[in-house]
Amino acid sequence: MTRITVKVDGVEYSDDVEPRTLLVHYLRETVGKTGTVVGCDTSNCGACTVHLDGRSVKSCNVLAVQADGHEVTTIEGLAGTAGSDGALHPMQVAFHEAHGLQCGYCTPGMIMQACDLLKENPDPTEAEIREGLEGNLCRCTGYHNIVKAVQQAAAAMSGAVSAGAGTATAEPDREEVTS
Repeated sequence: MTRITVKVDGVEYSDDVEPRTLLVHYLRETVGKTGTVVGCDTSNCGACTVHLDGRSVKSCNVLAVQADGHEVTTIEGLAGTAGSDGALHPMQVAFHEAHGLQCGYCTPGMIMQACDLLKENPDPTEAEIREGLEGNLCRCTGYHNIVKAVQQAAAAMSGAVSAGAGTATAEPDREEVTS
């Protein structure tokens, strides 16, 4: 076992993990962030996408020990980054309003990747959105409404400033490390 300390959605966790544990399994099974879903376990679908130090990664392709000393934002913590007491992030709102989901299985990863895309390119074209999301698969929607949602979020986020850390709290039976 290896001791790791990871800040997840603004809360620092310290846990013993097996060195082979994938980040997606650590987030779901140890930290309890079940919004990060296991899709394919081969890094093909992108359903498990989270932000590691502000950049999107497929968490089935990262070991939990690689996240030691780093910060992870999951779909649950994304709302807190909007800076409005846990209100939904503009990307989450846009996916809801533009019907950018059907079964919803790919949605957490799609939203996390779309946020990373807009960080790099705040006003992408339709082609740039499609290219930016190409590592995330949706088997239900046909992508049309997903693209519309990203465009709507881009418009809503233009000029908006992120207020920073989320409002998540640690599970009561978990060791919380204070800094």
